[in-house]
Order: sequence, then structure tokens, then C-alpha cells
Amino acid sequence: MANKDVPNSYSMFANVYSYMGLPLSRNVESADVVVMGIPYDIGTTGRAGTRHGPQGVRLASGNLRWEEKRWPWQFSVMDRLKVIDYGDLEFKPSESNSMIETVIEHVGAVHAKGKKALCFGGDHFVTLPLLRAAHQHHGPVALVHFDAHTDTYTPEDDGAENYDHGCMFYHAPKEGLIDPDHSIQVGIRTEYDTQSHLFEVVDAAAANDLSSADVVAAIKRRVGSMPVYLTFDIDCLDPAYAPGTGTPVVGGITTDRALKIIRGLQGLNIVGADVVEVAPSYDHAEITALAAATIGLEILYVMASQVD
Repeated sequence: MANKDVPNSYSMFANVYSYMGLPLSRNVESADVVVMGIPYDIGTTGRAGTRHGPQGVRLASGNLRWEEKRWPWQFSVMDRLKVIDYGDLEFKPSESNSMIETVIEHVGAVHAKGKKALCFGGDHFVTLPLLRAAHQHHGPVALVHFDAHTDTYTPEDDGAENYDHGCMFYHAPKEGLIDPDHSIQVGIRTEYDTQSHLFEVVDAAAANDLSSADVVAAIKRRVGSMPVYLTFDIDCLDPAYAPGTGTPVVGGITTDRALKIIRGLQGLNIVGADVVEVAPSYDHAEITALAAATIGLEILYVMASQVD
């Protein structure tokens, strides 16, 4: 079902309120994929500001609207999928539980109707309620995780440390949301316990030295036939390609390599995805926001590649 009502490219810099000029709508019934923003950064441990990430990504996406077909794809994503921009989810300021409940309610309703969700954060903690929402309707999923950090760090106690953008993938396996035996992390370049770590890791050095095809093959071997949740922390990219983020780590992958790897994920059953940790106040010339907008569009193309 195509997006026949998406404005044409002549409007690329006028009235840029939505991602890629998509219709702003909450009529989930009419959509195949629902784009949402989650403006939350209370779980941040480094530089704050990712609550403005969804807005920044939407604005930067105007630069992508002049191409009817995204190179090198041979079709237009909007000819295959009906995509809407749901807008930003609204929750009580400074109340993490309000955000969690809102995400589960709204994104859960998307999955309940057999639709897919692409969400823009926000800090990476938002992935935990997104996984809880997906689990309600898909059961355990395989996690394909792009990041500089494993985000498997153990909370210090049962209090505020649970609301931390470094602990989601400590909680998710314990809650049965993901199957770690079929999950993989790409781009890691911070400390973790290799002996007890539950996930396969293609660290940043390997991700840079291997061919993109080899990284894709490792992901597909690990995932198998399971439904997939794809999460992309923008700090997986080297700070040269993504300076506008809260916890930049040098030695990451390039935008070119990231796009090649994502493009290679055709054939996987991606039921949900997010792109997180864009902090516009630390960005320069929209480098980071444009990278995130483009990665999101590439994910939509991968989803569309499954549709005849």
C-alpha cells in the first residue's frame, strides 16, 4: 500500500514538520509502518540533550526528500509501504515511568494491529519499553544492536539506576524480551566481560577490518529465522560522522559502512527498530541528525524490500 499522499520533493524545505514529509497522523489502521519520536533523556549519563533528537532528525530529513528513490535501491519505499509520522509521544516531564507506560501503550497498539514501528529517540533507555511493547505481540526477539557500548551494565540497586541508558540489555534478557543466543552487537569499543557476556559481539575493530558482507553474514547467522528488533545508537558511528551525541567514542564505523551493513539485512523479519542518542546541541551542520535520518530511511527500505 503506497504513500500516494506524501508531498513531492518541491516541498523539501517548506513546512518540515514530519519525518520525510510523511503525513502526520495517528490513524494506525491505514499504515504499514509508524514513525514515532520519543523525546526522553533522563536516562543519560553523559551529555544531555537527546530529548531534542526527534525534532533534529525530522528537520534533517528534509535533505533526503528530493530523491524519489534512495540510491542504490531500485524502487521507492513509498511505493511499497504506507508510512505515517505519529508525532512525538507525550509523557510527564522528568517521570520515567510515565514514558515507559506511554511507549508500551502506543507502540504496543501498533504491534497489536500487525504494523511495524520505527522510533527516534531520545536516549537509548527508550529501547527497553520498546522491546516490552514488541514482546507483547511477537514474543522474544533477536536483537541486532549497533553501538559503541554493550549497554549490559548492572544496575547498582533497585532505584533510579534502573532508569539508565546503559542497562537496557541487562534487563531485557532477564525479562525474556530478547533471546541472547540469537542476538548480536556491532561496533562495541568499550569494556565488557567477555567471559560472561551473553551476546555475540563484532567489535569496532573487527567491524572496520572485515568486509561489510562478512559483518552481514555474522548477523544473519546469529539471528537465524527469529523476528528481529534493530536498535541503532548513533554513537556506533565514529565521532567524525556523529559528533552530536552524549557519549562519543573514537574508533567507530563510518556512515558508509553502517548503511552497507543495514542494506545487507534484507531478508530478515524486522518487526521494529529505533535510532537513538542524537543530541542536536552538540551537532555540527546537522552531520549527526542527517546520519540518523538516513539510517532510519535505510531501515524503511529494508522493511519495504520484503514487500512485492
